[in-house]
Amino acid sequence: MPRGARLDAPGTLHHVIVRGIERRKIVNDDTDRDAFVSRMGKIALETDTYIYAWALMTNHAHVLIRSGSGGLPTYMRRLLSGYAMFYNRRHRRYGHLFQNRYKSIICEEDVYFKELVRYIHLNPLRAGVVDTLAKLDRYKWGGHCVIVNRCLNEWQDRKFVLKWFGKSEKIAKKNYREFVRKGIDIGHRPDLTGGGLIRSMGGWSIVKAIRADGEKQLSDERILGSGEFVADMIHRAEERVKCQLPLVELQKIIEAEIKSACKKKGVSITILQSGSRRPPVPQLRKEIALKLVNQHGVSLAETARHLGISTSGVSQILRRGKQKRKV
Repeated sequence: MPRGARLDAPGTLHHVIVRGIERRKIVNDDTDRDAFVSRMGKIALETDTYIYAWALMTNHAHVLIRSGSGGLPTYMRRLLSGYAMFYNRRHRRYGHLFQNRYKSIICEEDVYFKELVRYIHLNPLRAGVVDTLAKLDRYKWGGHCVIVNRCLNEWQDRKFVLKWFGKSEKIAKKNYREFVRKGIDIGHRPDLTGGGLIRSMGGWSIVKAIRADGEKQLSDERILGSGEFVADMIHRAEERVKCQLPLVELQKIIEAEIKSACKKKGVSITILQSGSRRPPVPQLRKEIALKLVNQHGVSLAETARHLGISTSGVSQILRRGKQKRKV
C-alpha cells in the first residue's frame, strides 16, 4: 500500500520519530549525542522551528516540533542528512543510518500537547536509561532537564511548555514535574505514536461505541486528533497544494524578480550571481532573497541557486531579516 504524502504547513505541531535502519544505533557515545543535539538546535534556530520536547535514545529519537516557514521536510532533511554524514565519517561506515522515512504525526494541540510532552520526556525512564525521576531531572540527552531548569538549551521553547502548567514559573515547574511523575506508571502509550481513528479516539472499544450510535469520524494515519481536526488539516493541505505554482511558472517569476531588481540597482545578473560582496550587491541579494522566499514561497535551495550563494547564506539572510523586524 503506498504511503500517504506528508501533511504540513508552517506552524503545524508534529510528533516526529526517527529510527536507525534495521534498529541499529544512531549514537554510540556522548560525542555522537552532542553532535545530534547541537545540530537539532542549530537548524531549529535557522529555520524558525520550535522544539518543545525531545528524547535522544540509542537507536531512535522523539521530537515534539512546530514546523517553521520552510516546513518540516526541509528541517528534517537538513538534520538527518547532515548528522548521517558526520556519523558515517566519524565511524568509518557507509550507507543509510536512518530508516528511509521518518515518522511524523500531526497532533491536535489542545488535546495532546501536555500528554506528548510527558510521553516523550519519559522515554529514558521507560527504557531504563535512568531509574528515577530525580536522575531524569539531570539527564542531558532529553528535554525534561531543560523544563525543570537543570540544563540550558536556548533553542528549546521552555517557556511555551511551562505556560500549559501555570502562570508563574515556580508553580508551572512544580505542576509540570508532578504531571510527569504521575505518568511514570502509565507505561507505553501506543495512542501517542501514531494517527488513525482508533488511536485518536482512545481505543477500539470507544470507536465501536461511536459507530453503534451511528456517528461517523474521519480518520487519517498521519493525524492524531478528532474527526473535525482531521478534516480541517486535510482541507488546509489540499488548499495549499492548489495554491502552489507550477515549476515553469515559478521559474518565470524568479527570473522576472531578479531582472527587475538588478535593473533598478544598475547591477548585472552576472555580477549578482558571482558571489561579489561589493556594494550594492549584498543588499540587493538580500532584498531579492527575502522577496522570493517570503512572498513567492521559493525554497532556500532554489533561491540560493539563482543568487549564486549557499543555502546557509540564504538562511542567514532570512534570520537577520527576522531579527531586524523584532528590533
